[in-house]
Amino acid sequence: VPEEKIGVEETLAAYTVNGAHASFDESRKGRLTPGLLADLVILDRDITAVPVDDIRQARVLRTVVGGRTLYRSD
Repeated sequence: VPEEKIGVEETLAAYTVNGAHASFDESRKGRLTPGLLADLVILDRDITAVPVDDIRQARVLRTVVGGRTLYRSD
């Protein structure tokens, strides 16, 4: 339903800062800030700057969990 769609930045917030807030963990995670937990992925493109239809072609270059790289593309 087109009128129920949300944008890319709203979607990212739903999975990060808003998710942390919903679980009462905003003092520990949800943002890339010194001292907070930061599991993350590095993509081959800025998904906020490409057309929405191109996001699915984004490839993961690195996955970091608990400060350790668990995946790195070669």
